[in-house]
Amino acid sequence: MSRRLLIDLACLATFALLPLLAALLDEPFLVSLFTRLAIYGMAAASLDLLIGYGAMVSFGHAAFFGLGGYVVGIIAFHTSQMMPLWGWEGSNSALLVWPLALLLCALLGLVMGYLSLRTSGVQFIMITLAFSQMLYFILGSLSLYGGDDGILMNERNSLPGLDMNNPTQFYYLCVGLLVAWLLFCRRLVASRFGFVLRGLKQSERRTVSLGLKPLRYRLTAFVIAGLGAGLAGVLWANYALFVSPDMGAWQKSGELMAMVILGGVGTLLGPVLGAAVYLGLEQLLSLWTEHWMLIFGPLLLAVVLFGRKGVYGFLLAGAKPRKPATKAASVATTREVHP
Repeated sequence: MSRRLLIDLACLATFALLPLLAALLDEPFLVSLFTRLAIYGMAAASLDLLIGYGAMVSFGHAAFFGLGGYVVGIIAFHTSQMMPLWGWEGSNSALLVWPLALLLCALLGLVMGYLSLRTSGVQFIMITLAFSQMLYFILGSLSLYGGDDGILMNERNSLPGLDMNNPTQFYYLCVGLLVAWLLFCRRLVASRFGFVLRGLKQSERRTVSLGLKPLRYRLTAFVIAGLGAGLAGVLWANYALFVSPDMGAWQKSGELMAMVILGGVGTLLGPVLGAAVYLGLEQLLSLWTEHWMLIFGPLLLAVVLFGRKGVYGFLLAGAKPRKPATKAASVATTREVHP
């Protein structure tokens, strides 16, 4: 078996056996920690779809994370208070609340992406950052929903056949959604759409000369990545039973970007490993000092300077690289996408 497959299977086995290991060690905290890891891993992998495959460095990705969480929190607030929301009495069903949250994240992605993608480089970074901060201040100004203090939820959303209040069952739900998201992203980047997206990253001029429209493909990728971060925000709201404007702040986008860099840009699974390193270092270093970021910062800088492939690249060291496709095959594939 290839080393990539071994790494994938090792990660899957770790997630699958974690509750059993936590029970044997009598450390239920591990289940909670790995639930956070699955949620942040999904958000980081969605950002990697933009950075690693579309060369779109977004500093506003946390906007989707925050919006997804706040939709769940606001609906839960109106449901618990029996206060109609625009004539709707609310609901606690995940089958209704979660699709609504993802729909609003998709709409935000369309607006944010359509305006941001008309620029590139530093301008694109600053516009996505501006959108994220706009949402952050809007959420903080909602005095009905706690303002800067956020919203406390009484209970998690309900799913048929699952006890969402059971930590183990909720953990497996998060892991299952993470695995499904990674498989979807891998299928996406290996598809004709993914070839076009990577072609735009390497040479936009050559791709345009084939008759392709960059905005269409980049905007689609932007919306899809926003849906992944929005779903992570929905899961976080149910995990923490709390949402706050900090979920949409630029610092949260910075954390997600740090996870992507630590794990390996353009690897999809790498950001999940990066999230594990980030959360693990946060737990360990915070036990030593409350200023743990002073230690984490130089470590991140060292990864950027000397280990650009991240944790995933380090694990793959020595593995035979995949044989790249020929130029003719790449052009033929692109022409199949858009003759």
